[in-house]
Amino acid sequence: MKELIGRPGSVSGLLLRIGQFSCASIAISVMVTTDGFATFTAFCYLIASMGLQLLWSLGLACLDIYALWKKRDLQNPILVSLFVVGDWVTATLSLAAASSCAGLTVLFSRDLHFCKGEYHLPCINYKFAVAFAFVTWGLTAISSHVMFWILLASV
Repeated sequence: MKELIGRPGSVSGLLLRIGQFSCASIAISVMVTTDGFATFTAFCYLIASMGLQLLWSLGLACLDIYALWKKRDLQNPILVSLFVVGDWVTATLSLAAASSCAGLTVLFSRDLHFCKGEYHLPCINYKFAVAFAFVTWGLTAISSHVMFWILLASV
C-alpha cells in the first residue's frame, strides 16, 4: 500500500494537489471576471467553496513539497485521518457548489433563455467555471479515496 499513487509526500500527491489548486483558481478567476455573478447566491457559494479548496490544496501541496525536500514520510495515521476529513469536507462543499451552479446555468441557458435575448447573461463563463469546479471536485474525490485507503491499510 505504500506505493499508492497520490499518497501524501509523493510527487503524484503533489501533482494531484497542484491540479486541485489550479482548477479551483481557474474557476474563481472565470467567475470573478464575469459581470453580475454576485447577484446569484449559488455563484457566490462557488467562489467561497473554491476559495476554501484553493487554500486546502495549497497547504497540502506545501506540506508535500516539504516532505519531498526533507524526505519525510507523511503516512502517520493521525495525519492521514486529518487529510481524509479535510478532503471529504472540501469535496462535499465543492460538489454542492458545482451542482448548484450547474443547475442554475442550465436553468438560465436552456429553460429561461437568459443567455440570449434581452438579458444577455454570460452563460459561457458560468459553464467554464462550473466545469472547472467539477474537475476540482473530481481531483479532491480521488485524493480522499487514496487517503482513505492509506488510512485503512494503517489500521
